[in-house]
Amino acid sequence: MPSPSRSPWLMLLVLLSGFTMSQAFRTAAGIMAPPLQHDFGLTPQQLGLFAAAFHFSFASLQLFMGMGIDVYGPKRTVATVLPLTVVGSLLTASAHSYPMLIAGQVLTGIGCAPAFLVCTVFIARNFAPERFAAVNGAALGIGSIGLLLTGTPLAWLIEHVSWRAGFLAMAACAALAWLAILLLVREERPAQHQPLNVLTALRGYGELFRLPHTLGIIGLALFSYAAFMSLRGLWLTPLLIERYGFTLVETGNVAIGISILGMIGAPLFGRLDPGEQRRRQWILGCALLTALLFFGIALRPGASIEVTLALAISLLSGFGTLQYADVRAAYPARMTGRAMAIFTMAMFLGVAVMQWLTGGVASAAAALQVERYAAVMAGIGAFLVGGALLFRWLPAPGRAAAAAGTEPSQSAP
Repeated sequence: MPSPSRSPWLMLLVLLSGFTMSQAFRTAAGIMAPPLQHDFGLTPQQLGLFAAAFHFSFASLQLFMGMGIDVYGPKRTVATVLPLTVVGSLLTASAHSYPMLIAGQVLTGIGCAPAFLVCTVFIARNFAPERFAAVNGAALGIGSIGLLLTGTPLAWLIEHVSWRAGFLAMAACAALAWLAILLLVREERPAQHQPLNVLTALRGYGELFRLPHTLGIIGLALFSYAAFMSLRGLWLTPLLIERYGFTLVETGNVAIGISILGMIGAPLFGRLDPGEQRRRQWILGCALLTALLFFGIALRPGASIEVTLALAISLLSGFGTLQYADVRAAYPARMTGRAMAIFTMAMFLGVAVMQWLTGGVASAAAALQVERYAAVMAGIGAFLVGGALLFRWLPAPGRAAAAAGTEPSQSAP
């Protein structure tokens, strides 16, 4: 709970500084791709694994971060782990081998693991339920400032200094975010502080998977955010450089435009939230439309059209705000924290899997005599269609609640 000397909005903004750096680290691979390929001779598959390493470590710890937040609170959890982003970024900056690059990404991913989950839990605890979608959307938009950092500014720094300087700069920014959280965020200690019982907590997560609608929610979560991040965080820069001869700074300018629309999209969808009756229809429609845009880029219609399609994908990615609201409404209040942790884990595990798999697709495309980025973009679109079909065909929360013998209205906290 907030102290009298700190407003919830001020503390949320400070917590969002950690999420901002998380967004920067998760999208840095896209701008870093050309110099890393040059210095280390990376194949597309190795580049995909480099980008995915952050998300694998990030996603794999979501359940444990959720437990930590429940026991120790958002501030203590993020303040304990966030310094690893500094260590990981410094290790990456000093790397002289591919394994060192991967190790740095893994440490950075661990450090960023609670970054947005603490913000989501903080919002759920400190803002009225009817404001959750709007405030959470605003938080997603504000945190997307991190995407701006890995656009033109990072591209300029790489071109004028080096890619290593880029990681050093991000390490410094992460250290400042950590200090701000330590000094400015206040929270009360849990009334009954008990040791963390991992096995008991994991059994609690099992309760979520006994609800049939959990699988449909996770099915789309695995591919929705992953589609956008695979474009913005990995393939956009190589695509524009190799297809159309863009410079690194020019691709950075495109990335800035995509990031700005991403900042607008999340709060926009938060404001446009149609409510529980129609929200899932909106989510399904946005997912399928996004997949169609990826298929459009695969057809190679030209630089200007492809940039426009990428900008549209960025704006549509804001429908993730509706997914968070759907998760919050799909489970009783006592399960909200665990549900958010599972959902967040699925989203970022999906990013890792998709970036790794699309790296394999890019490497295999040449042998199949298919243009690399046509194969990658079509693959992303196909994954997204698959996730949308799972979301549509698997049980929805209302039917699951009825099957469990509870009233549908009880699903909403």
